[in-house]
Amino acid sequence: MSRICHIDIDDSGLPPVTPEMEQERKVAVFDLLEDNSFTLPAREGRAVPEGPYRLAMAIRDRRLVVEVAQESGARVGELHLSLGPFKQVVKDYDQICASYFEAVKRLPPSQIEAIDMARRGIHNEGARVLQERLEGKAEIDLDTARRLFTLISVLNRGV
Repeated sequence: MSRICHIDIDDSGLPPVTPEMEQERKVAVFDLLEDNSFTLPAREGRAVPEGPYRLAMAIRDRRLVVEVAQESGARVGELHLSLGPFKQVVKDYDQICASYFEAVKRLPPSQIEAIDMARRGIHNEGARVLQERLEGKAEIDLDTARRLFTLISVLNRGV
């Protein structure tokens, strides 16, 4: 079972999220648990620990740390990713999301659609960065990467 069955997000010590960001996070977690693909590669001839997997995401020492455990809770490892490669795309994503949330309140549907298309494009770029950063550490599909990128962008605020 190459999938994520549970996800914890440790955002203690970070500034509070806006209601819109909280909603984005809830939707990302829900969608992620409904449909995802997460596989750990074989390493040094060792068997791959079986999934499904539990993930715990946090920012520690300016790095994204993802603890990986089996469904039973048995730890199988940690993934450490520098936040540097995400910095610009997270900034762009935050800005376009803010524009989108404002647009929904006051602009006509055609303008909202244009902003949403740009938002999806930046979101896809963030997902691609995540897939590249996880190369050799974990394999995820684009939809899983998009949802995890949403969670990274929420965690990355104020860092």
